[in-house]
Amino acid sequence: MESNEKIVKAKQKMAQHRREFSCREVDGPQDDRLPEGQHVVNNFPVLDLGYKPKIDLSEWTLTIDGLVSNPVTWTWEQFQAQPVSQVHADFHCVTTWSMLDNDWTGVKFQHVLEVACPLPSAKFILFESYDDYTTNLPLEVCDDDDVLLTTHWKDRPLSNDHGGPVRIIVPKRYAWKGAKWVKKITFLDRDQKGFWEVRGYSNTALPWENDRYA
Repeated sequence: MESNEKIVKAKQKMAQHRREFSCREVDGPQDDRLPEGQHVVNNFPVLDLGYKPKIDLSEWTLTIDGLVSNPVTWTWEQFQAQPVSQVHADFHCVTTWSMLDNDWTGVKFQHVLEVACPLPSAKFILFESYDDYTTNLPLEVCDDDDVLLTTHWKDRPLSNDHGGPVRIIVPKRYAWKGAKWVKKITFLDRDQKGFWEVRGYSNTALPWENDRYA
């Protein structure tokens, strides 16, 4: 799949000028949980690369490979058999909107670490999606109690628009670090920048440091 570069460039330009994507802003005082430059919305805006892959669950797989002792590929049934956890967390998008008090359900990334057993040389992770999107994080960032391979939002299955059947949620980073429609998780000994990172977005993406662009 080739990304629609016109859509990508338009969304990148809007993000750099901090314009919102179909957001309904919440009236009232700003919550003290908001990072600098963010505002609260009460809907879930949709951002993507102009293409929303629809994956039949009978064909869906999640591959975990690279510098691990136990590479695996889960089918949907095998993934569903993994321990289920819930995470309550805020969600901050680089395009200036935030959703507070989200309830996510899925498989904790710490369980992935237990299953795959990364080698000592593994220091970074690259996430790949069914729409060819990629993003990267240090392994130590993913080894956190609130990083989740998410299947449900507010007790409802994650819609295709929002990255279902499975997306990554990394609450302590801007939301582009959480890949939608995730299909592959690769453990690496070096950092490999993802789709937005090579296009000028911050490699660290820390909301509380207003860390949006390189």
